[in-house]
Amino acid sequence: MLSQQDLNQLAAKGISEEKLNKQLEEFKTGFPFLKLEAAAAIGRGIVAPDDKERADYIAAWNKYKAEGKKIVKFVPASGAASRMFKDMFAFLSADYDVPTTPFEKNFFDNIKKFAFREALCDQCKKNEGKKIMQLLSEGNYKAVVANMLEAKGLNYGQLPKGLLLFHDYEDGARTPMEEHLVEAALYAASNGEANVHFTVSHDHLELFKQKVAEKADKYAGKYGVKYNISFSEQKPSTDTVAANADNTPFRNDDGSMLFRPGGHGALIENLNEIDADVIFIKNIDNVVPDRLKAETVEYKQLIAGVLVTLQQQAFDYLRQLESGKYTHEDLEEIIRFVQRDLCCRKADIKELEDADLVIYLKKKLNRPMRVCGVVKNVGEPGGGPFLTYNQDGTVSLQILESSQIDKNNEEYMKMFTEGTHFNPVDLVCAVKDYQGKPFNLPDFVDKTTGFISSKSKNGKELKALELPGLWNGAMSDWNTIFVEVPLGTFNPVKTVNDLLREQHQG
Repeated sequence: MLSQQDLNQLAAKGISEEKLNKQLEEFKTGFPFLKLEAAAAIGRGIVAPDDKERADYIAAWNKYKAEGKKIVKFVPASGAASRMFKDMFAFLSADYDVPTTPFEKNFFDNIKKFAFREALCDQCKKNEGKKIMQLLSEGNYKAVVANMLEAKGLNYGQLPKGLLLFHDYEDGARTPMEEHLVEAALYAASNGEANVHFTVSHDHLELFKQKVAEKADKYAGKYGVKYNISFSEQKPSTDTVAANADNTPFRNDDGSMLFRPGGHGALIENLNEIDADVIFIKNIDNVVPDRLKAETVEYKQLIAGVLVTLQQQAFDYLRQLESGKYTHEDLEEIIRFVQRDLCCRKADIKELEDADLVIYLKKKLNRPMRVCGVVKNVGEPGGGPFLTYNQDGTVSLQILESSQIDKNNEEYMKMFTEGTHFNPVDLVCAVKDYQGKPFNLPDFVDKTTGFISSKSKNGKELKALELPGLWNGAMSDWNTIFVEVPLGTFNPVKTVNDLLREQHQG
């Protein structure tokens, strides 16, 4: 039974009692695994355009941009940097004082190569009266790390990843936030304007706004664009309740229920509020210095060109179906487009009467569309591209995480481990219908695709519920196209030492 305190807590978050009960039920039942047909590959769901096709798609994108459409770059940026520094936090609390692990040695051996070294040196001078190299020569390694991670210094252990200094330039080091502003100017600007939307955590919102206000004019001047920069936070109504082992609500010491952010799938609500014709989505930490941006820009234009080309074709077919002026041959042509270009297949399509066929084709054409860049699999953890059975019996392209795949099914695990490609979160989305009206994106979420994980709070075990991921179940009922992009477009920073990789050096 829920107490009055519980009901007040739900009301404050905007979560209904029915929604809470559904989540508690999901802890009991779990989520069904997905039925797979095959891992996607080149020629089987993944497109690899040749040089001429690439040039044509880029031209199509530049033509589309010139038509004055509204384009937005959407950057999930709520992640704190604490995980990036897990190894350095461990060093700080270790019972030894000199670098011992390979990670620690690598960090200190190359400390001069980090873009934040000058800022860190200033903090060390201010707090310790000595610069970095002097502290290291005296064996005071932990003072350097403390000045990097703690509030008295750079506070990198608590800052959002988007506001750390990643890359060195002659005119000063840049944060990922700044690199995304530069990218927006290079491939997502239209009418001389670049629209960028960051989703940030509540704790970091003011700091993000302040840093953007400090930096935006510099890049606006450099690239000749006007920036429109907006922010949103994950909505409290998308939080999910945590549960005990017996699937009852996990409670804090004050008796209140513990709610946790529902994962990046919650951002479908934020995405739904963006007014745009086309939205690029890319993670905050996947950025490179200017010297390597040309490849990123080229392939962003390419996948956007694929999107607007296929969208236009889908719109033309929808208008034809709407008009009622079509022959059986026309329907055959539209079926080929849905099956070949949109990779959506229905086994019994030949058995449908023309009237039912038209209803089916309209439904499959009139939905949001996304083109996802995929890179060759190099063993990074994360999702991959698959041909998957949907609730309605059709087969279509999906990005799946390992948690959605039955580990006891040898055939499926083989598909997953031997998949040729990987999802680097490189998406471009079309979110309006053929009449220019925005789709209501939550209508296209597969609500049976969340997942449950084990966590702990204050030493007590708990079960956590994640919503269908933003590029997984939250976009399950979209038209999806996979395009191979080069590995050079994927350079995430998961640990501080990733910044030492050649791709992140100036």
